[in-house]
Amino acid sequence: MSMLQTSLKAAMNARVIGSGSETMILAHGFGGDQSLWDKILPYLTKHYHVLLFDWLCSGTVKDPNLYDPLKYTSFDAFADDLIALMDELHLTSSVFVGHSMSGMIGCIASIKRPQLFSKLILVGSSPRYITTNDYEGGFDGAAIDNMMSSIESDYEHWTSSFAKLLVDNNDPLSIEHYFKCLKSMNPEFVLPLAKAIFRSDERETLEKVTTPCTIVQVKNDLVVPNSVAYYMQKKIKGEATVEFINADRHYPQLTAPLEFIHVLSRVLGFEI
Repeated sequence: MSMLQTSLKAAMNARVIGSGSETMILAHGFGGDQSLWDKILPYLTKHYHVLLFDWLCSGTVKDPNLYDPLKYTSFDAFADDLIALMDELHLTSSVFVGHSMSGMIGCIASIKRPQLFSKLILVGSSPRYITTNDYEGGFDGAAIDNMMSSIESDYEHWTSSFAKLLVDNNDPLSIEHYFKCLKSMNPEFVLPLAKAIFRSDERETLEKVTTPCTIVQVKNDLVVPNSVAYYMQKKIKGEATVEFINADRHYPQLTAPLEFIHVLSRVLGFEI
């Protein structure tokens, strides 16, 4: 079945739940699916119509033929899917919460169609993961090369170690949750997408973002250094603020959900 024959809503397992006058979009990161938002969802559906969906690379998407690894070698293709999904559902002026790679996808979508977004919440997002002379990305080129080699040569071991890198090791249930999501992803999709993400450079994209942004950074994220949050704040053209969560690793929605919700409630002005 081609994308022309099916709706994006169906293809991406999209659903809108909750009540409120505004729409909030929750966009998961690499290796995940919409279930990763489950812990914070009950707090949000009281105040918003919440759109949840799975990117077409996700293991929960029923038709793997809908995802072409050659097409999704940049965030632009994902941004186009997001825009098309919002158009299909007639959504505008929405609060977009993008985790990890989805933060940059939301930025790109907001540049293409600014009227679709009232605010961007960028959670653990980064415009570039590789360090340069004047930029601290968190990894050197060799570390990224080694990661790609690990994906190719020992996929089973890599999925386990990657889950432990991203999720607070004091929360084994959350590690297992993310690990199951990652393992469900088609292995043929993982390497090309990992290359696209970890070798990306979207720093110039930030200078075109005019939608108000809040950058949410976990203080002890092993993937995104704290300096990246301040870099993004400086580079984003529109209004941008930084909020820190005092927690470990890359997944506050799994391992520090209450702290995360407190940040969202403060930034967006709703009561918990």
